[in-house]
Amino acid sequence: MTENTNDQAAQAGPDEVSFSMQKIYVKDSSFEAPGVPETFTFKDGYRPNVNLELNTSNRHIEGDIFEVTLHVTVTAKEDDTVLFLAEVKQAGVFLVANMDDMNKRHTLGSFCPSVLFPYARTMVSEMITHGGFPQLLLAHINFEQLFQAQEAKRAEEAQKGSEATH
Repeated sequence: MTENTNDQAAQAGPDEVSFSMQKIYVKDSSFEAPGVPETFTFKDGYRPNVNLELNTSNRHIEGDIFEVTLHVTVTAKEDDTVLFLAEVKQAGVFLVANMDDMNKRHTLGSFCPSVLFPYARTMVSEMITHGGFPQLLLAHINFEQLFQAQEAKRAEEAQKGSEATH
């Protein structure tokens, strides 16, 4: 991995912005269906209440190399009964070179999760189907909108913090 990233950074030039995906992988996955086979009866048809939780994180590995992890949790319930719980931590290693802090934060917080999401979506769908349940395809997620909301909240908190110190 180091040779590849060093070559790409050298080709881009010392001050040129550079971005590339180095590796995509599943960091962790889990599927639980605590009530099977009884829950397969679908007495009144299959109409689960589906809850989706998304979280992203990133960490600096070395130089201009970062790992971004998209954590997806899908929980399906019928009344108070959990039908299934599917969790995936889809991760990727990315080269992010010569970007100012805002552009780097944007790339790691919006663009990289957008790259990872189709992989996580496929993994979640396959786990649910292999668990014996009807297919569930997650809708597209607008990570740009989520990132902008997070940045607005960050700015608001920073402003409140500076007002509290005056």
